[in-house]
Amino acid sequence: MLVDLNADPHSPPLTTHRVKARRRRLVRHNTPEVAAPFSRRSIPAYALLNDAALKRIEDQADWILNEIGVEFRGDQQALDLFVQAGAQVSGERVRFEPGHARELCATAPETFLLHARDPNRTVTLGGGNVVLMPGYGSPFVTDLKMGRRYATLKDFRNFVKLTFGAPALHHSGGTVVEPTDVPVNKRHLDMMLAHLTLSTKPFMGAVTASERAEDSIAMARLVFGSEVLERKTVMQANINVNSPLIYDHTMSSALRIYAEANQCVCVSPAIFAGAMGPLSPAAVAAQTLAEAMVGIALAQLVRPGCPVVFGSFHSTMNLRTGGLTFGSPEANMTTMAITQLGRRLGVPVRSGGGQITSSNAPDGQAMQDSAGAMWSTILSGAHQVWHAAGWLEGGLVMSYEKFIMDLDHCGAILKMLRGFETDDEAFGRDAYLETGPGKNFLSTGHTLRHYTSANFEPQISDAGPYESWIENGALTSDQRASVQWRRMLNDYQPPEMNPGIRAALEDFVSERKAAMPDEWY
Repeated sequence: MLVDLNADPHSPPLTTHRVKARRRRLVRHNTPEVAAPFSRRSIPAYALLNDAALKRIEDQADWILNEIGVEFRGDQQALDLFVQAGAQVSGERVRFEPGHARELCATAPETFLLHARDPNRTVTLGGGNVVLMPGYGSPFVTDLKMGRRYATLKDFRNFVKLTFGAPALHHSGGTVVEPTDVPVNKRHLDMMLAHLTLSTKPFMGAVTASERAEDSIAMARLVFGSEVLERKTVMQANINVNSPLIYDHTMSSALRIYAEANQCVCVSPAIFAGAMGPLSPAAVAAQTLAEAMVGIALAQLVRPGCPVVFGSFHSTMNLRTGGLTFGSPEANMTTMAITQLGRRLGVPVRSGGGQITSSNAPDGQAMQDSAGAMWSTILSGAHQVWHAAGWLEGGLVMSYEKFIMDLDHCGAILKMLRGFETDDEAFGRDAYLETGPGKNFLSTGHTLRHYTSANFEPQISDAGPYESWIENGALTSDQRASVQWRRMLNDYQPPEMNPGIRAALEDFVSERKAAMPDEWY
């Protein structure tokens, strides 16, 4: 068979503090519900806006598309498709009558499967499902020992391994970091090879040139088989809109290539309020919807039924300095509104949030920014969360320590999404009968039945007394995380893979690299 059906080979991650006891607790903590390939929410999504407010935003999106329009620069094939669909095309500008773009999106599925190399790790996007993935696109990495530096292919492989070993992350990501020691025109080959061989979780392909998109699909076909890709979706493409209101040829051609191959297109406008769009959350939400609908419509014109994700990435700015801010209340409210708009459009939503921050270190500001952005993301009902682990410096940096700190928060959030039971066992009446007024419940049968799974237990938090903390070196969270990520890499075991498929992948990469000169920009 072309697709390996591998059981999860990695051991539960270990912590640094009171090693033997924590090893035992972590084994208990990594229960199947935490390590599930994706999570289903039991609590309802929060609705920030009422129907009237959402309709006004949708009307504003229609106004933008009718009065202003969206440009497709250098892509005549895309323009021709829009002409055939009845849009108004003048030069490279495309305009839509109110409601037309939404009608063109109607063939996109509301939910779909994203198949993994290990079928046990296949995820469902849409519905009540939540899929978390690591950060994306950082050119730098940092850790407490080596400091801030340009990311390398080794760093890229490290983060793929760490993600594979993280039960709270369901997706391997895409350009987790930018491997700057590999030529620009060749690094996509090494990144794809890493995703396909070092992990069995779902992944993303390259979009930075048409031929790189085609290479990514060709490598996926070597692993899954051409006939499988024709019927099933096994990878995603991140299509960034050049906001405001422009699709350049690189992005629109990559979109068409993935759609033609029946692979998922995630359309992600990137609007920094006050720079690429007006300042208000309402305006950012409307422009995001307008830009995304046009990309989703193009995917449907290329291949009706092509799986899509309505993505977004937005932030506010410090209007005194021009610096980007993350986790702000305005951006968080925009996240909530966009998720509501995506549900009304009838497609899965990739949140504009995640554990994002403008902090330069994995400190209190980083976690405060990240917590605010992540909670608004999760409560809004988003289906896919990018940047769920590792993000620093507004996305310029992936931090090894913050990656681990974020994993703890992801695990806690996933536990909360499941809600709690109210059945007879949950009320523990037998425990009251065993004890009585003024007695403790630590040794009751109910406690002993459930103590290993009742509470989420973080991997790096230290809840012990001050004296014990001092005795054990007074380590802060980032210091404990520093030991943890190294332990995870040391414990990493690669998943099995058919040797013939691996050889075919390696040969493809070697032949493609040999066929072109190095390009460093």
